[in-house]
Amino acid sequence: MSEIIILSPDKCVGCNACVRCCPAPEANITKMLEGGRFITTVNADRCIGCGQCVINCNHGARDYLDDTDECMNRMKREKLIIMATPAIKSVFPTKWKGILDWFRKQGCIIYDVSFGADICTWAHLRAIEQKKVGNIITQPCAAIVKYVETYQPKLLANLSPIHSPISCGATYIKKYLNRNNPIAVLSPCIAKKNEFMETGLVDFNVTFKKLEEYFERNGISIPISSTEEYEYRFDDQQGQVGAIYPRPGGLRDNLWLHNPDINITTSEGVHKVYPELDMYAEMPDFKHPEVFDVLSCEFGCNVGPGTGTTQSMFDVMLTMKEVEKEAKSRRKSGFMGRGDDKMFKKFDEELKLNDFLRNYKPVAPTPIPTERQLEPIYESMGMHTEEDKKYDCNACGYRSCRDMAIAIYRGLNTPDNCVVHAKTVMVARHSELAVQHEKLAEITYECLELSDKLKTDVDKILSNMNTIGTSTAKTSERAGVVRNLLQNVVAFCHDNSTMDSGSVEQLITILETTISAFSSLDDNVNATNESSTLINNSIGEITDLVDEINKTLHKASEKK
Repeated sequence: MSEIIILSPDKCVGCNACVRCCPAPEANITKMLEGGRFITTVNADRCIGCGQCVINCNHGARDYLDDTDECMNRMKREKLIIMATPAIKSVFPTKWKGILDWFRKQGCIIYDVSFGADICTWAHLRAIEQKKVGNIITQPCAAIVKYVETYQPKLLANLSPIHSPISCGATYIKKYLNRNNPIAVLSPCIAKKNEFMETGLVDFNVTFKKLEEYFERNGISIPISSTEEYEYRFDDQQGQVGAIYPRPGGLRDNLWLHNPDINITTSEGVHKVYPELDMYAEMPDFKHPEVFDVLSCEFGCNVGPGTGTTQSMFDVMLTMKEVEKEAKSRRKSGFMGRGDDKMFKKFDEELKLNDFLRNYKPVAPTPIPTERQLEPIYESMGMHTEEDKKYDCNACGYRSCRDMAIAIYRGLNTPDNCVVHAKTVMVARHSELAVQHEKLAEITYECLELSDKLKTDVDKILSNMNTIGTSTAKTSERAGVVRNLLQNVVAFCHDNSTMDSGSVEQLITILETTISAFSSLDDNVNATNESSTLINNSIGEITDLVDEINKTLHKASEKK
């Protein structure tokens, strides 16, 4: 499958808006990058190209590819056929003629898709009248076709075999006008590229939005028309009431114009038509309307994702009404002498119904997992009860938790993108943090007690150090006294070589004083020794306290 919808990963914020608006359940792949950032990429094989994600992405992360640049390059080398869809009148109400004139000046041949829509109406009427079809689902909308092919292949039996207006027009150009020039369609639709690739009838899908961007980028100015006439000089017949196909119920209104008794039901908009198609698939055939006229875009092709229009729904519906009035007036008066009935009579004479039939290419559906297979997925999402599984908050973008679980099972999403899972993880982490906080409080209390003990021992150390200082000072003082006494003894002995009894008594007195000084010195030394012992004991206690602190911290670390 060719890539149509593209992603700019740096702009994606993982808001799930694309998943939420997408009608194709397997078209998006959400994954979590490093750092916890989510992005949603496009699964091209399962995308239907409806373009709703492009419209709904507020961050500009989604865009689409068409064939505008390739068409313009080809136009420089070869004469192209330009088919203009009728929506061009509502998208460019004052410029549509100028745009067609610009292409004509480039050497292109201009055809009206409205004429192909008239053929499409004729073919449906004849197929119904001749009972070549049963109850049918209309297929002008390429996104609807791709959805049926991919997600509801059993509805292919109901999908109208009649080509779309564009393909009917292209078939007419190729088979009945015998033109083989490359064909480019000016289109409001992104998904038409899928149709053109499958049928091979059209070469280039040039969307209005990309066409306008091309004009702006290349400085091409398109003149504004002051008239509100909706007739144009095409290179072949201009269509009639087929011009209202782009509005909701356009095909229905064309059929009713010829046969008001046909039972027709309509449905438009991604949030309505696709669920109703799924409902249609489950209904018995006798409950189906004869024609189920469906469009992916809520307000029809006029405001499709490839238009880039600033026109409101009221603006485009007013334009379509004026187009219808103009077409019906030409139908009454006839175009080149032919009225509508004569046009269909000419179709009967010149056209073959089988030339305007197409085949479809069903895609193998992805198996739906069983409830047993989904059970571990629910567990990974933090959903353990039946009530949990019906949380259905839609934050992930899916309509239900079951749809999200299926997407995870298929590898299209991750449990981390589930709000319930995120809450479960958050609560679990909060509980774990609460336990750790309680343990930390216990450790803090023990550390404070140990700190108080440590402070007391430090105070003892300081006191003992003061004692040591005092003892040392006294020891120094006594040692000085002893030194002086001994010096006196030595001096005395030198001065008195012979001593009388008085001298002896004097020497004895000096010696006794020396002995007393040495006793004081001994006391001071003992005090110093005692202080040293106290210091050693305090250091030992400090060491034990540090060991106890380390053991407590290790114990807390092992319990985390």
